[in-house]
Amino acid sequence: MRLPIYLDNHATTQLDPRVLDAMMPWLTNAYGNPASRSHSFGWDADQAVERARGQVAKLIGASPKEIVFTSGATESNNLALKGVLESALAADAAHAPHLVTQASEHNAVLDPSAWLAKHGCRVTILPVETDGRVRLQDLKCLLDEPVPPTLVSIMFANNEVGTIQPMAEIGALCRERGVLLHSDCAQAAGKLPIDVTLMGIDLLSISGHKIYGPKGVGALYVRKRTPRIAVAEQMHGGGHEHKMRSGTLNVPGIVGLGAACEIAGAEMMEESARFAALRDRLQNKLTAALDRVRVNGCPEHRLPGNLNMTFEHVDSESLMMGMRDVALSSGSACTSAKIEASHVLRALGLSDEAANGTLRFGIGRFNTEEEIDYVAENLINVVRKLRELSPAYADLT
Repeated sequence: MRLPIYLDNHATTQLDPRVLDAMMPWLTNAYGNPASRSHSFGWDADQAVERARGQVAKLIGASPKEIVFTSGATESNNLALKGVLESALAADAAHAPHLVTQASEHNAVLDPSAWLAKHGCRVTILPVETDGRVRLQDLKCLLDEPVPPTLVSIMFANNEVGTIQPMAEIGALCRERGVLLHSDCAQAAGKLPIDVTLMGIDLLSISGHKIYGPKGVGALYVRKRTPRIAVAEQMHGGGHEHKMRSGTLNVPGIVGLGAACEIAGAEMMEESARFAALRDRLQNKLTAALDRVRVNGCPEHRLPGNLNMTFEHVDSESLMMGMRDVALSSGSACTSAKIEASHVLRALGLSDEAANGTLRFGIGRFNTEEEIDYVAENLINVVRKLRELSPAYADLT
């Protein structure tokens, strides 16, 4: 076992060596621009891009023509939300477009939503249950309004607590009422089976670096039939990517994304079972040795590699300081030069104190049982030592 140990695979993942092998020719000798149609360098690059388009599409049950390459899920989310609502406004200037999303979304959806709200759009943010799942009855009420929403955006799986949303049910509700559905699948793609047709998803965002691919590349799925989705271009300058996203394509990154999607599709079921076993091993060791700990998120519907736990009467920053040889994430973040509790944990009903005692473990492709046992043993010791210094915990014991 080598230190440090990486257990932050929701933040980013290690580049799979097989993905790097696929990328290397396009980082060295094959450097053509796929938009150059007058020579073999450009033709070869274009063929590589189209092959990757097919690999991405296959992972989610889409057509290659429905894949738009971007710089990552953040850009894909912005393009989906702003592009759809801008198109809706252009088609009917008399009515403000209406976006519906949820409180536990990633900021890559919440921030564009706030921007849209400042620019003439109606935005509704739904609360979530204490397990992180969206309240379907609340969504039904909005969908049944005389003028239904323009777009619903619900993430497939949460990046902090791993909660998986009932996307097929949400998709069916939206489809019945003729409302478009977007899903941020940065965490779900390559880890959970996705079929955009069966699930009624009209737009879907993917990021390469969440699935053992390169950083700086992603994709947006945009349905092209029944219905065909109109998305206004947000980046202008040449009309690349079906006139939805201008700019010279990142061929090495796109090739890497395609390879990562192909590997994930082939190994997903086996990996999911292994991740879940490692997660349960870690959770069982921690809960058996420590009192006053709890798991956040939905116990039944959760990403296999996700474990989000609150340790009462300790501070997560102190925990991570005591675990310097393990990469983890805490339940708080530095925003505007101050520490704030995670908006996701707040949405689930956790207090700021509880959120500040929370750690997120992200188990991935390259983690081992030996690493999990090392992390559990050391974390138990650190929690016990910190609690010895806590007057509040001493009063309880």
